[in-house]
Amino acid sequence: MQTEVACQGRRLDGSQMAWLREWIGLHPAWSRKRLSRELCQQWNWRNGRGQLKDFAARSFLEKLEVRGLVALPALQLARRHPRPRRTLPEVNWPRAPVELPLSQLQPLMWLQPSVGSAQASRFEAYRGHYHYLGLRVVGENLRYLILDRQGRDLACLLFGAAAWRAAARDHFLGWEEAQKSAGLPGVANNARFMILPWVRVPGLASHILSRAARRLSADWQLKYGHPIYLLESFVDRSRFQGTGYRAANWHWVGQTRGRGRQGRDHQHLTATVKDLYLYPLHPRFRQKLLVCA
Repeated sequence: MQTEVACQGRRLDGSQMAWLREWIGLHPAWSRKRLSRELCQQWNWRNGRGQLKDFAARSFLEKLEVRGLVALPALQLARRHPRPRRTLPEVNWPRAPVELPLSQLQPLMWLQPSVGSAQASRFEAYRGHYHYLGLRVVGENLRYLILDRQGRDLACLLFGAAAWRAAARDHFLGWEEAQKSAGLPGVANNARFMILPWVRVPGLASHILSRAARRLSADWQLKYGHPIYLLESFVDRSRFQGTGYRAANWHWVGQTRGRGRQGRDHQHLTATVKDLYLYPLHPRFRQKLLVCA
């Protein structure tokens, strides 16, 4: 039997695992959502701004369940209210072509759309209509809506939590499992990047990626209370060549194995193999990542 377990940036010894199993067993009527929130309270598991890390706790419990280390209550499907079908916001955005040299569009404006704002509605509409991966993103994330100096929307950029499984990244960093658990909070995934279809500006993609790398850690610190030391992005080779990432000096480190983003074993196999690009944000990023937990 394992005497110590590392998962989601936490290390538990045998007595802590025994307590966790007993604690879960004492609350058989609680939902997984409630277990996650109560566990955050028990362990004072918070981000740098003092907010409960309930998404991380839920992921932590479910990963332990996959390993056979805990038994969670069944998903309470019967208690769920039917979720209304999500409809995209109605936005009457201009589609006039933007085909100018980058120098004539600068300085670019970087907005972080607040919930309920007109900018947020446009961001969601663009992402839903024009990005093949659609809308769903959970956990810590930063969204940028990028405009030119005349106020015309040019691009959408979204960073979220790092992928749990990425063998090429872990090999590049020299990570073992425990080191990965500690380091992942310091990695952000460029989950969405989209130049709007009517925008054709040479060099725009690499310029945006370079600017994002210079500002993201400070923006993340302001929002979530901790910095970012490494960026990652998965590029679907069947759709894109990764030209913008290479031009912005992101490093190609390998390919995925065709699994889902959080895939384990082989139950989430997909047909898509993706290129993995990394961009360090600190000269000692490897050392910094090991003290992120």
